[in-house]
Amino acid sequence: MREAAFIKQNKEKWIAFEKALESYLKISPDYLLDGYLQLTNDLAYAQTYYPESKTLQYLNNLGVKAHHIIYKNKKEEKNKIFHFFKKDFPKFFYPHLPTLGYTFLFFAFAMLIGAVSTLNDLNFVRLILGDSYVNTTLENIQSGDPTAIYKGGSQIGSFLGITINNIRVAFLAYAFGAIASIGSIYILFTNGIMVGSFVTMFYNEGVFLQANKQIWLHGTLEISVIVIAGCAGIIMGNSFLFPKTRTRGQSFMRGAKDGLKVVVSTIPIFIVAGFIEGFITRYSTMPNWLAFLIIFGSFSFILYYYVLYPILLHRKSESELNFLNLHDISYEQISRTKNP
Repeated sequence: MREAAFIKQNKEKWIAFEKALESYLKISPDYLLDGYLQLTNDLAYAQTYYPESKTLQYLNNLGVKAHHIIYKNKKEEKNKIFHFFKKDFPKFFYPHLPTLGYTFLFFAFAMLIGAVSTLNDLNFVRLILGDSYVNTTLENIQSGDPTAIYKGGSQIGSFLGITINNIRVAFLAYAFGAIASIGSIYILFTNGIMVGSFVTMFYNEGVFLQANKQIWLHGTLEISVIVIAGCAGIIMGNSFLFPKTRTRGQSFMRGAKDGLKVVVSTIPIFIVAGFIEGFITRYSTMPNWLAFLIIFGSFSFILYYYVLYPILLHRKSESELNFLNLHDISYEQISRTKNP
């Protein structure tokens, strides 16, 4: 279809919609949304067949106005905290995915160091965890319950103590990032070596599967969000090291706020991890299928919420806003378009 014919076919609909936008307070939300959907269809057609035309610019401009009105007048969700976790944080976190990636690789490397060191030196784990802890664990292994250490204390007391301690570690991993990221890297390194040594100790004692199915019930969430908290500290530290177009002070303040958002996102997960450790991990007789289901579900949630979901929201936003950078143009300008 020639451009002039396309304009003639749709001009009355466009003009009516343009006038409706000028008095959008008087039109129904359904009409506004329906008109916007029709407009995006016309926009897609114009992008394909008239990529350099004023028609495309006009439709883009009209789309921008409609999009702005729809989202400006969209009712704000009552629960701002829920909205933060559902939309605001995942969208915000998307640019930081590369930082999360190399933070995870660094932690995995530290775990590998701990594992290899423990395999080659049986006393290494004592250096990392302390004689008392190791001796208690070895006694539990000999008695046939490798993870009996998780059964001590009351369930509620364990839940609260573990949760508070884990949140404290997370904030330390974040706060230490102020030392040019080195502090966060140190926290990640020491925790990575500790985890690697701990799980390998059970391998050396021949109870690897029996012990680790219990450890990772809570450990999947707990360790994952410690890595994410370390990522938050590195975000802050890198903002000081690499200020780009801002002053170093402005960049650091922005990085500190961004890192804090990341840490805040981990708090509910630490609470869940503490609950699992305080109430569920202690049941060492749990069927293997149930234990691995909890572990797999925990890992899947972390992968989805911190990696896949931000990517999906980013792609959706790009798709919705791909016309926001074009110039304004009126219908009168495109109405002069003639057949070639």
